[in-house]
Amino acid sequence: LYTDPNSCEGRCGEPFSEEDECHCHPECERHRNCCEDYERHCGPDGFSSSRDSITDQELLELSEQLYRADHNKARPGDIAINPQHLAGPDETGDKQDLSPQPLYKYVNEELFSKPTYASFIKLLDNYQRATGREEEVTAEELREQDRFLEEVMKTELMKKLSAFLLGKNRYGSEQEFVQDLKEMWFGLYSRGDGERDSSGFEHVFSGEVKKGKVSGFHNWIRFYLLEKQGVVNYFSHNFDGPWDTYPDVLGLQFSWDGFYKEVGSAFIGCSPEFEFGLYSLCFLARPGRA
Repeated sequence: LYTDPNSCEGRCGEPFSEEDECHCHPECERHRNCCEDYERHCGPDGFSSSRDSITDQELLELSEQLYRADHNKARPGDIAINPQHLAGPDETGDKQDLSPQPLYKYVNEELFSKPTYASFIKLLDNYQRATGREEEVTAEELREQDRFLEEVMKTELMKKLSAFLLGKNRYGSEQEFVQDLKEMWFGLYSRGDGERDSSGFEHVFSGEVKKGKVSGFHNWIRFYLLEKQGVVNYFSHNFDGPWDTYPDVLGLQFSWDGFYKEVGSAFIGCSPEFEFGLYSLCFLARPGRA
């Protein structure tokens, strides 16, 4: 399911990209830059059909469909942020608090009672942030993972994503897709010292500390809850998306219990399922690549 960047599995007919290590588009034989298994997968009798590759245009269209299907996102009156200082490129590494006020002026916490939000928030305290320390996963935490997956899969957004991937022969059933999501996001791997100390979910949504710096931590809900507790201190922003609705995108600097994040980025105001679905799509469609 996660194709090697050196393989044509699931990539036949995809558009040329200079960033690819080897290629699977129809012209690659003429240019002599095909992946070694091009013939096996993409030849006349190959395993992969070009219909099953995911084109850039399809990624664009599906991303917009997922955006429109995000019915649980914040409405304009649900969040008020106060970005304050806009940091220049030479300021992001300064570790200076240039914004005296918190980032969030107001959040309508009724959002957090929606099933996908409530089950998402339950997962956030399941991790120790230091890398190099083995994660202990309890039976209760496994139930919380299943509950979150159950809730997100009820949404139109994740149903659309599932239908698309089934149509591309990535999975044989929705159940198979959900099993893979569980492994993809909650399966443990090592970020250092061989310990099973990290997972996709912990890195992206909850955040980690590695070599004295904040790593990951891209979720607005997590940021808001920790800022409210006084554990996160917002310093500045270096990018604010040109959007006038939610989700917005913010590039930001902050400290978490004294550990610094030089340039973090987050969708502000989207539902948990929007980020979960969009990042899963990117990972499945372009593994190891831009």
